[in-house]
Amino acid sequence: MTSMIQLISPVDGRVYAERHCADAAQIDQALAAAEAAQALWKRRPLSERAACCSAAVDAMVAMQADIVPELAWQMGRPVRFGAGELRGFEERARHMIAIAPEALAKLEPTPVAGFRRQIRREPLGTVLVVAPWNYPYLTAVNTVIPALMAGNSVILKHASQTLLVGERFAEAFSRANLPAGLFHNLLLDHQQTAAIIASGRVQQVNFTGSVEGGKAMQSAATGRFLGMGLELGGKDPAYVRADANLEHAVENLVDGSFFNSGQSCCAIERIYVDENIYPAFVEGFVALTRQYVLGNPLDETTTLGPLVSPSAADFVRGQIAEALTLGARALIDPRAFAADAPGSAYLAPQVLVDVNHRMSVMREESFGPVVGIMSVASDVEAIALMNDSQFGLSASIWTQDLAAAEQLGDEIATGTVFMNRCDYLDPALAWTGVKNSGRGVTLSRLGYEHLSRAKSFHLRHEI
Repeated sequence: MTSMIQLISPVDGRVYAERHCADAAQIDQALAAAEAAQALWKRRPLSERAACCSAAVDAMVAMQADIVPELAWQMGRPVRFGAGELRGFEERARHMIAIAPEALAKLEPTPVAGFRRQIRREPLGTVLVVAPWNYPYLTAVNTVIPALMAGNSVILKHASQTLLVGERFAEAFSRANLPAGLFHNLLLDHQQTAAIIASGRVQQVNFTGSVEGGKAMQSAATGRFLGMGLELGGKDPAYVRADANLEHAVENLVDGSFFNSGQSCCAIERIYVDENIYPAFVEGFVALTRQYVLGNPLDETTTLGPLVSPSAADFVRGQIAEALTLGARALIDPRAFAADAPGSAYLAPQVLVDVNHRMSVMREESFGPVVGIMSVASDVEAIALMNDSQFGLSASIWTQDLAAAEQLGDEIATGTVFMNRCDYLDPALAWTGVKNSGRGVTLSRLGYEHLSRAKSFHLRHEI
């Protein structure tokens, strides 16, 4: 008998859905079918692959009315924002489909008489996608669509907290008449996932999740020469220079800190502000933060939903409490947010000042609605603090000086540098990280290089 997975909704703490994990026979059948189907799929013209993938995107978007409330029940995002994930899903998917002919095109070096020389991109085989709950459609589509476009088959193991998302992917591909066996949605526990990675029956693993989860993926792959894409934690910083457009910076950094209740790998979790504008920035930031409405995500008036679980909220409460004991000041009164309740998943947003890097809230990933704000005296101090982290996913600079932003960006150890925006993935650019934020690349044409292999042809035709 396989284990049962229960999806506990953060909305009310009740079981929203439950499913059995796949059994050994189902896993074996899926892997065998994926291998057989991929051998045929890789020979299909790219135009046919694009037609199938585009039809699947159409099918997913058509399910929006059902998907939006499902997201609220599964992971707590307010329904007023649910459609945004589907728009992002569509943007990324359609971009990756559109650039596939160029990204997968053969490369021909300078001609040499009597020879034909080419580098072609070939599919890897079967790609295992291990997707998280916080942006369940966006994170999965980063790999699923380009993997299929590159000629691979896909096994999707979605987070148990968003298990219905995997079912939606399967339904979309079914409606699109994707050839049988190419895509499988499997509900797996940790041991089953590790066993698949260690089996040698998948050729690439793309994982989005925690640092500890990434280490578990690497451990499972020991002795196997397979590709590993890891998008892990973040503690993303922002630096607001004295010449920044203050109103724009406040508005966007509040959103970057608290959207999705701060549950984003590239959320803003620490802010450094030039001392000359620090008081005005903090005043504006706090005033805007107080406008959030914490409550049931099924209510259209709610702008801040619960965290994914009471334990996640308690972790953030613990970080705040520790910071306060070390001298930080909290500028938001949780009592102003009626839904905030100790021990529940509902947590008011919090802004901390008088913080420093001895505090966990400025060094360890919070993944919740809290942000620390520090005053800095110079660019040099700001860059040193931004780099004082085990993570490096994205960083943002708020200034009206493009040259300064580029120069400072060169000094930041991060995967993406933003100027005057944050918490966004542009599908035309590589999404990657440094240090404990992971390795590998998704999106852009570089993403295709991690989902295909180079094969050289050196053909002498004149003897």
